[in-house]
Amino acid sequence: MTLTASRESSTSPTARLLWTRGRGILLALALLLSAGIAVAAIGSGDQHGRLDPRSADPRGSRAVAELLKQHGIAVDVVTTLHGAASAAGADTTLLVTTPDLLSEAQQRTLHASLARSGGRTVLLGAGPASVPVLAPGISTSRPTALSALSPRCGLAAARGAGTADTGGERYVTRLPDSDSCYPVDGLPTLVRTTNAHAGDTVVLGSADILYNDHLGKRGNAALALRLVGSRPHLVWYLPSLSDDTATDSGGESTFLDLIPPGWLWGFLQLLIAAVLAAVWRARRLGPLVTERLPVAVRAAEATEGRARLYRTTRSRDRAAAVLRAATRERLAPLLGVHPADAHTPETLTPAVSARLPGADLDLPFLLFGPEPDDDIGLVRLADQLDALEREVRTS
Repeated sequence: MTLTASRESSTSPTARLLWTRGRGILLALALLLSAGIAVAAIGSGDQHGRLDPRSADPRGSRAVAELLKQHGIAVDVVTTLHGAASAAGADTTLLVTTPDLLSEAQQRTLHASLARSGGRTVLLGAGPASVPVLAPGISTSRPTALSALSPRCGLAAARGAGTADTGGERYVTRLPDSDSCYPVDGLPTLVRTTNAHAGDTVVLGSADILYNDHLGKRGNAALALRLVGSRPHLVWYLPSLSDDTATDSGGESTFLDLIPPGWLWGFLQLLIAAVLAAVWRARRLGPLVTERLPVAVRAAEATEGRARLYRTTRSRDRAAAVLRAATRERLAPLLGVHPADAHTPETLTPAVSARLPGADLDLPFLLFGPEPDDDIGLVRLADQLDALEREVRTS
């Protein structure tokens, strides 16, 4: 049976139908994307210019940088590990704003350069991710809240500044030649240690004293100037996404290394959302439910559409079964066979043979046989079933 259509069938999907089916998913993706952009914008706004000596935001550090310049101290900003390591020297203070952002390999590289420089290193808010490598001999304890604390130590910079807003990380030092200042419950929030090359390292539990909105309170400005202004040259290191990623693997960076971690997490969330949306919109497996069609569909169009589906999926077995079942249902009342026995070979076949005693037909194969081997056999089967039904009607 070959079906050709001279015009587009009603079963063909249209642009309107595709839009109706997919607009729910598109709307959900648009809302998810908008929410992600809004969250990213809000988050980036909170951290914009944080500890940046060029930023006048409340969390920026432009005020302390200007004070340092007024005292004749040169302030250089670097954002790469190579720039920070190469700028270290005996007359230089290296200020690392967020040392916990550095990987372990980057920390080892930076520590090796600083240990030979003879200058000062100031680590702001250094936590357990960076202290063991950048400040050997010091470990962290449970953090504490920011508060106004007294020095309670012999470090000249701390004693000269007096009370300051410190806190954050607390430290435990096992080095004999060290200064432990601004303690909370017996553990300092500022530790200074010396090294073999006449340099020193200052670990500060919180960076609040460098913020623009905190600099004018108590002794914050004095403490900041004394800690980062002890050398004529200050290198302000801001670790960023453009940092030396090749240091982690010891070779060239891959494509995934260049993608910020936030984008990878965002892609994973979008993938999970897409899977959930697909599950939500997927068809449920179960029995068919008869529904009234909103418009009248002609029988010819329904037959043509079903035939196209059978032909597309090469379902000759299903097509042959439908043809034989329809023929048996039409023959049963003509032969006086009960409709319930129309699909029983032991009942229908003898009735047809009795109506057509001299016919040379293989009735078991014709009415209950296997599927045709090809499309030609399917067409031949349809012709034979039509001929059989005509003979029964005219006999």
